[in-house]
Amino acid sequence: MAGYTKESLELLRQKIDLFDVLSSFVHFSRSGANYKALCPFHEEKTPSFILQRGDTHYHCYGCGAHGDAISFLMTHQKMSFAESVQYLADKFNVVLEETDRGAFTKNSSKSSLKDAIMQAALFYHFYLLHTRDGHEALNYLYQRGIDLDFIRKFCLGLAPKNMVLFQKVMQEMGIDKKRLQETGLVKVNFGGETSDFFQERIMIPIADSMGGYIGFSARKFKDATFGPKYVNTAETILFKKSKILFGLNFCRRNIAKERRAIVVEGQIDAMRLIYAGFEITVASQGTAFGESHLKELINLGVNDLFLAFDPDSAGEEAALKVGDICQRHGIGAHVIRLLEKFDPDLTVREKGAQYFSKLLQTATPYLEFLVEKFSKTLDVKTPTGKAEMVQTVARRIKEWGHPLIIHESMKKLAEITATPAAMIDINPEAICQAYSVAKSEEKVDGDEVLEKDLLRWLFIMGGEKEIILKIAINNLKSENFKINSCRKFYERFMQLYANEEKLDLLSFANSFSEEEESFFSSILKKRINREKTEDVFIETVQKMLDRDWLLEREEIKQKIQSGLCSEVEVMELARQFDNLKKKRPKVIV
Repeated sequence: MAGYTKESLELLRQKIDLFDVLSSFVHFSRSGANYKALCPFHEEKTPSFILQRGDTHYHCYGCGAHGDAISFLMTHQKMSFAESVQYLADKFNVVLEETDRGAFTKNSSKSSLKDAIMQAALFYHFYLLHTRDGHEALNYLYQRGIDLDFIRKFCLGLAPKNMVLFQKVMQEMGIDKKRLQETGLVKVNFGGETSDFFQERIMIPIADSMGGYIGFSARKFKDATFGPKYVNTAETILFKKSKILFGLNFCRRNIAKERRAIVVEGQIDAMRLIYAGFEITVASQGTAFGESHLKELINLGVNDLFLAFDPDSAGEEAALKVGDICQRHGIGAHVIRLLEKFDPDLTVREKGAQYFSKLLQTATPYLEFLVEKFSKTLDVKTPTGKAEMVQTVARRIKEWGHPLIIHESMKKLAEITATPAAMIDINPEAICQAYSVAKSEEKVDGDEVLEKDLLRWLFIMGGEKEIILKIAINNLKSENFKINSCRKFYERFMQLYANEEKLDLLSFANSFSEEEESFFSSILKKRINREKTEDVFIETVQKMLDRDWLLEREEIKQKIQSGLCSEVEVMELARQFDNLKKKRPKVIV
């Protein structure tokens, strides 16, 4: 997360209305001075999720869920700490001032640019639905099976051909040409005059993962319109197409819950599937699906990706590329087999959602898809053809990097192709050695990873699960932490609860230096599975206790082997070592 000034974070904290934040995701009813709702964190029939207007924390008397606005966004909406802060800043119109090595620059542009794009989207939407020019575009959409409800759900619009109207309306709304240029909505021509970047095209708003509009994808619906079929917003400080997953704002919660996602090629395909109820669908934005897109889904806990690409040569090549990326990251890949000339949009329109659901359930595992793909180009009925196909797939598997994935994939390849495993050319020892060397070159501090894991559970679940605090207090002290920054955070956290103060993540972060704020953000960047809170926390504490226990044993062992101790001292150390070995610490619950 970028470093923000303490003043701007404090202003944000003061402006947050928790009811306003939660009511966007939870349906409340009034009950005296309180608001009640069915808890979003567990199944229940009687409301036990309580919020008092003006309070800064919610609480569920059923499951114990407890937290502030940021913890709610992190646990319920699966946002990172940085995303949560930016979401709240946008929602409550707070300008966050970024600090950069002691100096700060105002970050007012991002929220104001998002506002400009939102106003443009509303204008385009109105122009499509309520003008004579919009009728032709509406007819085109209707012919593609896109009805009014679909149009309203995704706020589809129309950019006018008129070169004056759009800029005039925007200026009347207080959005000047400079902002329009910065959002990519207008371009500067020779002579300094400006013109609309989008003209006579159907406008598809593109949102970031939190739902804020950041750009457009514009599709022409007339053959006479100049340019390619699709035109996207040019790169801006908001719009980076290589990092955007279209549809994620509609699907992020379901993706995090189901831990799987469907990937399609285009926005129309994504919208069609989302509208049909497949709210785990995303599309890359005007560029091939790559590692940055996959990492965004991995951060949401995705284990399996279903690839619904067009059934043509380009779609097959895209499936091969994405499938390999998934394998390298240990993510299961499955290919949805569409009928010839049927993309996902047409499949749902012509065959129905239930038909597509069956395709999803019977998707082909990526390795089987590879074998089928190369079997088409080689005569596998001949010994040489089959041998070449098997070795071609085997070479591809070897490039996936992880030895366990390679080993299991090779076994599966032998099974699929009815080939003796011993006949497939692979050297497991060489792969493992190469993998170990590559991993050893990565500088990972095991102590820091372990201690960050423990702090993450405390910060996110400590206010909700009393057992978490109890376990920490009963088992850990400051000296159990080897990383200085982690020790300081632990001490501050425990002091907070010793003073019987509620944990407010924003206030907590606001007390840090810029370096500490960055470290704190890195702790909260990783998601947690709140359903396994107690078990995982106990396991993490046990690892910390075991680490200290093993280090103490190692210190005694080194003293014995140093040659600097007398025989009596060695005997005493050996006795200490044996006693310590028998007394492995156990977590006190």
